[in-house]
Amino acid sequence: MTHSNPWSLSPEAIARFHRDGYLVVLDLLSSDEVEAFLQDNEDVFAGRRQTGLTHHLENETWARMAGHPRITAVLRALMRGQPMCVQTMMLAKAPGGKGIAIHQDGYYIETEPDTSNEPEIMIACWIALDAAGPDNGGLCVVPGSHQGPLLQFDRPQDSAQHVSWVHEYEYRNRAGKTWMVPLHSAEVRDWDPAREVLLTVPAGGGVFFTGRTIHGSHRNESPDRPRRAFACHYVRDGTWVYRTDIQRLMRV
Repeated sequence: MTHSNPWSLSPEAIARFHRDGYLVVLDLLSSDEVEAFLQDNEDVFAGRRQTGLTHHLENETWARMAGHPRITAVLRALMRGQPMCVQTMMLAKAPGGKGIAIHQDGYYIETEPDTSNEPEIMIACWIALDAAGPDNGGLCVVPGSHQGPLLQFDRPQDSAQHVSWVHEYEYRNRAGKTWMVPLHSAEVRDWDPAREVLLTVPAGGGVFFTGRTIHGSHRNESPDRPRRAFACHYVRDGTWVYRTDIQRLMRV
């Protein structure tokens, strides 16, 4: 994969991110880069190869994408520090596929320091590998929600719209003490869908948002348009991640 040259965000774009809690970058990847990444991962989309949250530590293609110069240039500007990759995920949603209920990533990735004073300590980069919009289960966000606390949540209420899971994770603090924490797919409690902004992102476009920004996606209602995406989560260097399965951070 040939990387494009990194570029700088405008002061207006940086200010918009800190105001809204998210930023859409339309030209994050070139069409050639998207096509090459899709070809390299045909077996993943076909279900012939399984990947975990730390596949970027084992696979050069994923590591190169997570450390793409344009992505890291954006992260450094928004995070105001050195980004460290925590986890990577391929999010393939075929026609009819379920979405992920509206949530905050800070629930799944607990850190020290936490994101209460500086939401940008943790930032996600969600990359559209297909054109993504309201009709095929694109991303939705809530502007300004990163300025509030982590909210109360329940299990997803609509099983036809959203996936549901339960898993227990090991946590470890800086002193080495470990304990188990049960997590489940979360949906913000008593949510008003009218606050959601449904984004339209072209293939190769990316969405950056904080660990407190409320976001999610809905079912892919398109009869023939898949919505494939690649998502990476990053924390600022020096941040402690409690979950032991994603504590091995990659400098980008």
